[in-house]
Amino acid sequence: MFYGRATRIGRPHWLRNAHYTGGIIIVFLVFLLLAIGIVGTVGYYGSLGHSPHLWSGLFVVGLICLSAWSANQIDVYNTWARSLHITINAILFVGLAYVSWTGWEVVQKYL
Repeated sequence: MFYGRATRIGRPHWLRNAHYTGGIIIVFLVFLLLAIGIVGTVGYYGSLGHSPHLWSGLFVVGLICLSAWSANQIDVYNTWARSLHITINAILFVGLAYVSWTGWEVVQKYL
């Protein structure tokens, strides 16, 4: 994307819609997993907060919401929104890796 922007090569017309569709899907899945996790944890333990997975999950949910908001702010006049969106997504990559690791530890407790 950076090379295409630097050399002024246009991006494919379908890319914007595909990116928005992927973003909507990931937001939906994160909120679905949040609901499943809360219901499952309360049903199994009776309360929340038994592992770092809760806090890492809430952090990821916050980042997802911030990423979706910043994506909607990107236009010609808001040049800061693109760099914010990319930075949030880089942090989100690490957050998703950590929440996956802590989630695997939770799954091992259930098994």
